[in-house]
Parts: sequence; C-alpha cells; structure tokens
Amino acid sequence: MEIDTLRTPDSAFENLPDWPYAPNYISDLEGVDKLRLHYIDEGPKSAREVFLCLHGQPTWSYLYRRMIPIFLAAGGRVIAPDWFGFGRSDKPIHDASYTYHFHRNTILAFIKKLNLKNLTLVVQDWGGLLGLTLPVAAPDRFKRLLVMNTALAVGQSPGKGFEDWRAFSNANPDMDIARLMARTVPFLSDAEAKAYAAPFPDVSYKAGVRRFPQMVMTDLDMEGVDISQKSRAFLHARWSGESFMAIGMQDSVLGENIMLDLCASINGCPEPMRLKEAGHFVPEWGKAIAEAALSHWGLKT
Repeated sequence: MEIDTLRTPDSAFENLPDWPYAPNYISDLEGVDKLRLHYIDEGPKSAREVFLCLHGQPTWSYLYRRMIPIFLAAGGRVIAPDWFGFGRSDKPIHDASYTYHFHRNTILAFIKKLNLKNLTLVVQDWGGLLGLTLPVAAPDRFKRLLVMNTALAVGQSPGKGFEDWRAFSNANPDMDIARLMARTVPFLSDAEAKAYAAPFPDVSYKAGVRRFPQMVMTDLDMEGVDISQKSRAFLHARWSGESFMAIGMQDSVLGENIMLDLCASINGCPEPMRLKEAGHFVPEWGKAIAEAALSHWGLKT
C-alpha cells in the first residue's frame, strides 16, 4: 500500500549550528522502497569501528552532534539515520502509518542494505526501544552497546513520568519542539533549539512526533511486546558483547530506576555512568559520555 508522505524542504536545514555533515539518502529499502530515508555517514568506510546512532522522539540525528566528533577522532565511522517521520527522512502524514514493526523492519533493512558490521549501537529513547531489539535479529553484526535513558517496553508502563509525558503529547498535537528542547536542555542556544524543530514546518509534518508516545508498549497486547521480551531474554542470557550505560539523573520519564533495571538485563553491563545534571536528552551531554565509553572499551580518542 502506498504511503502518503511529506518531505521537509532542504532550506530548513541550512546553517544549523555544529552540523556540518552532508546528507545521504536511500530510497530502495526492502518493504519501503518508495520512501526516502536520510542518514549521515562520516569517517572512513573501511573503519574497524562503526557507530550506529539511533535517536528518539521528538529529535533527529542532530541529537548526536556532540558525540559524533569523538567517535570520528577515534578513527570510527559514524552512521546516524533519521526515523521516517523525523529529521530529513520522509514523513508519512497519516498516524496509522507509524507502527512498531514498520520502524523496526526499516532499520533492519537499512543495516542489511549498507552491510553494516562491527557495530557499536548508540541509543537513547525510541532509539533504544527499537534498537535494543536488533542484536537478537542480527547478532553477528553487533559488538557493543552504548545505552542512554531508554527502555525495552515489555507490556507495562514505565511509570507516572511517562504517563504524564504521554498525556502532554496527546494534549499538544502541534508540539512546540524548540520550546520543549530549550526547557529540557537549559544550555541550548536559541539556534540549537530551533534546529530540533527544523524538520517540522507545521503540524502536518508531526504525525511521527504524535504517534511515538502512543506506540510505547504499556499493555501486553500491543505490537512489539513479543520481540521486546525476546530481546530482553537474549541480552540477559546470550549477549556476549561489551556495553556502557549513561544515565541522565534529572529524567522523570526514563530515569535511574528504569535504567538500572535495564542494566541488570544486559549481560556484563558495568556500573552506569551517572550524570547529575543531565535530563532525558542525555546525548546533549554526550562529549563526556563518548569519551568515557571509548576509554572503558580501550579505544583511542
């Protein structure tokens, strides 16, 4: 079935602060071959270490601009796609187009198309809800996890903080993303806050922003619960790669208790790095996190 989409004009992304990266596009992914996905691809194609950075809601790959230079300086290749509905990727206009399997199948097809291997998976928010289910599907492609304020949704609510966020999202279908980011990350410049809102010229572009909170699997009969449960079991019993976790301690949505539970679910996950001042959008404090993770793994910076 053909999916009706919008495409944010390129002019919306001109002169964004600390974002010098050229866009890359792919339009022939299996299952979504009429939609155009955006991603950045920096560093040598032959790099031994490949960092796959998956953003959440309502952000886009711009979220990782403080971590990307650290990974590149260590000789890595960095790939950061935008989910459909976000960033420079096409944006389906109907809420019903956004499903858990639609996004998970997209990222699996993307990894296969680019034949990505030796992956360090870098995730936050929905990047983790989706991304942490990838190793069970392709265990030979993943070697490390860098996990920041996220969860595996296995059919129960993360708690009052999330329920409040979902209610706020429901009440604000035309969410002021620049204002939200400025409030949540107080040190953002006005230009940085506006960069987060750049992909969404008006409310018609925000179906993905509206839908993602609704997709979080808070009931056992919701789509994605089964694969999340299988992934949790895989990470607990069969994951043999390295990992690193950073917790933004000011996050009221996916905070310390949820993260410690996730830590206990990942085989070999070390004691997390706690960032006292950081909130939900932890990669905004990402320079220190990236440096600490690379040091923990013995990779050069």
